[in-house]
Amino acid sequence: MKPHHRIALALTGALLISSVPAGAASLQEQYDALRAAEPRLALRDAAARLHVSEAELLAATGLGKTVTRLREGDNVPREIMRRALDLGKVMALTRNENGVIERTGVATRLKQQEEVTGLDADKEKEREARLRNIAGGYLGGDIDLRFTFKHWKYAFAVVQPGKDGVPMRSLQFFDQHGNAAHKLYVKSEAGVAVFDKIVADFRNPLQSADLNVSPAPLKPAVKPDSAIDVKEFQAAWNEINDVHQFNRLLAEFGVTREQGLRLGPVDKVQRIDPKAVRQLLEQAARQQVPIMAFLGNSATIQIYSGQITTVKEAGGYFNVLDPEFNLHLRDSAFVSGYVVKRAGVVNVEFYDRDGNEVVSFFGVRSKERPIPQAWIDLTAALPRAETTRQASR
Repeated sequence: MKPHHRIALALTGALLISSVPAGAASLQEQYDALRAAEPRLALRDAAARLHVSEAELLAATGLGKTVTRLREGDNVPREIMRRALDLGKVMALTRNENGVIERTGVATRLKQQEEVTGLDADKEKEREARLRNIAGGYLGGDIDLRFTFKHWKYAFAVVQPGKDGVPMRSLQFFDQHGNAAHKLYVKSEAGVAVFDKIVADFRNPLQSADLNVSPAPLKPAVKPDSAIDVKEFQAAWNEINDVHQFNRLLAEFGVTREQGLRLGPVDKVQRIDPKAVRQLLEQAARQQVPIMAFLGNSATIQIYSGQITTVKEAGGYFNVLDPEFNLHLRDSAFVSGYVVKRAGVVNVEFYDRDGNEVVSFFGVRSKERPIPQAWIDLTAALPRAETTRQASR
């Protein structure tokens, strides 16, 4: 199709949608008009255009055809994910507003948990929280996930036409606001029967497109920097001996994560150009420096560990496009980045214009090499941002 024809179709679709009086056309009809104008438009992007959530659009346009609504309940998402360990090879997809991570492989199972005693109150509380968010596996290995199941609300089984006429089967989960929490795509013939059994066992008796989706709450106001004892905060930072203590430090001082990085000790945090994400990935691929990439949302965090090979810009994203691992970053939305040192660990974090963390990177560590020198050298070479340090420092 010629470019001017595509533009005309897109304009026509937009006019069709904007000219429809409220309530005059169903969501299905509006979606059909939009897809006719832009056949390659992703469901998530179409939902944003139509001012509904992705979950609502999926249910409204797919139920009874390509989509089956699954049951809901506090423990249902965990149980579905536990059963999904039997799917074998899958592609796990997690996303946020400006990034997508996709990993193909087989999830590992947890070994039988031994009884643990003698923990102090804080450690016991942390352990209980971890156990509530474990689905029998997914820790380490190819499919490495961290769940917060209290934010999982809706679940759907989707069977769509795929390449070469082979149906594409997936389990898709959404939060209470209708945003994607996590998706699993079946990648083996052996997984088809397992998928079908999961759908049969968890099928919701009420196949209704009516979802009780709630609007996302407003983000709480950020505490003014002037209300924070910066010297005390920095002193507490310097006492950290485990990276997992950082979130507790932020909560103690009532600061957001990015605010904490801005106010951190000058020898522990360096602000970098947000476009440095490209240099980081390009150099990691060129030098074959193993990395860990963390990307997620409030419901799921997905982690990739290993080397990367193919990086390129395409489709408005900067991408890693390897056979078993894809990373898509809309870095045009990045406004800040940081090289961070905590408890002897060096990582790099990038944030969008709303102050949300999009992605973070670490060097792959081992007992023999807790801080890989190649990773330290790579991060040290990233271009620093032109910014003025806080006077209070």
